[in-house]
Amino acid sequence: MADTDSRQSGVSRRQVLRALGNSAAPLAVGPWCARPLCAAQPAQTARFFFVTDTHYLAQKSQPARMDARSAGACRRLVDTLNRLEGEQIPGPAGGGMVGTVDGVIHGGDLVDSADKRGGPYTAMIATEFAAFERDYGLTGRDGRLRYPVFEVHGNHDGPQGDTLVVDGIRRRNLTRPGLTRISDRGLHYSWDWGPVHFINLGIVVGESGGGLQRRRYAPHGSLAFLREDLRAVNDVHRPVVITQHIDVARYSLPYGQDEDRFLHMEWHPQDVRSFHAAIRPQHVIANFFGHTHARNVSGWKGSQKKTAFQAGEMDLFNGDNASHFRSDQQAVFYVEISAAAMLVREIQTADAWQTHHWTEQTWSKEI
Repeated sequence: MADTDSRQSGVSRRQVLRALGNSAAPLAVGPWCARPLCAAQPAQTARFFFVTDTHYLAQKSQPARMDARSAGACRRLVDTLNRLEGEQIPGPAGGGMVGTVDGVIHGGDLVDSADKRGGPYTAMIATEFAAFERDYGLTGRDGRLRYPVFEVHGNHDGPQGDTLVVDGIRRRNLTRPGLTRISDRGLHYSWDWGPVHFINLGIVVGESGGGLQRRRYAPHGSLAFLREDLRAVNDVHRPVVITQHIDVARYSLPYGQDEDRFLHMEWHPQDVRSFHAAIRPQHVIANFFGHTHARNVSGWKGSQKKTAFQAGEMDLFNGDNASHFRSDQQAVFYVEISAAAMLVREIQTADAWQTHHWTEQTWSKEI
C-alpha cells in the first residue's frame, strides 16, 4: 500500500491547485496551506464521501428494535458527515476546507442480517433497512443525511440479490435523482457529477447463466450493464469512477487454474478478467469498494499483484468499515475530482464517531 501526501505522489502543488480551481478553490493541497481560502466553488469539481459497511443491526431477541450500539454509531456517522461541509482540513491532511458535497456513495453491506434466513431474521432485516432509510434517505431532503446517497448492495444485503434490501434499492432507483441510466433489472445505475461519470455495479461485476460456471454471488447482469453504459458514454477520455462491494485484486487469477476452487470464490476470476477487459480501453480513474473492513489504497493491472498507487491501470480505494457495531475504529473517504486531478483524503474515528480526525495520508494524481 502506498500512502502518500501530494509531495510524494508525482503531482506538484501548482498542478493540483490549478486543476482544482487555482486560488479560488476551497481546497489547497499540502502542509504549505496556512491561510483561509476563498469560498468560491469551481463549477467542475465533483466532491463526495465514500462510506461502506455500515452493517445496521437489529436486536435478535427483539427484532423490531435496533441494537443500541449499532444505531448510535450509524446516526453519529451521518451527523458527522452533515457537519463536514466548510470544515478546515489540517495541513498534514492536505489543507483547505471541505467544499460543497454532491453526495455520498455507499459501498454496500448497508445492513447486517440479510445474508441469513429464518427465525428472527426476516423481521431483523426489515428493521435494519428501515433504519438505514431513515438515516440516509435518498435525496438529501428526506432523511437524516443532508446529501443524496448512491448505494450498492453487499453480501450482507443479499448474496443472491433476492432480499428486501436489494428490492429496496431497485425501488429507490425509480426515484433516485440525477441518474443517466438504470440496468434492465433495475439494480445497477450510473450518473454524472461535474466532469466525472459514476457507475454503481452491486456486489460484484460479472455474468451468470448461459452455460457459465456457477457464481457464488449473483451479479444480476452487472457486467453487461457496465459494457452498455461505457458504450453510451462514448468517450474514452472521460474520467469514470466505478463502485462495487467486493474487492477485486484477490480474485485476479488466471482462468483455468483450479476451476473447482473458483466455485467458492466471492468474485469469479473469469468475471474479473472480463471486468478488466471492459474497463481497460476506458479512462477509469478509481474503483471504490468495501467488504474487507480495512483501508487499502493501491494500483491494479488486472492481476493479484497490486502496484503502488498511480502505478497501475486503475487505482483501488478499499474503504474501512464506516459504522460497524463491533468496532470503535471507523473511517470514510472524502474525494474531490476536477477535470484534471483527483484528491482523496480519509476521516477516521476512534470512538464510533463521537469525535473524528483527518489522517495524514493523501492520495492525489493528475487524471
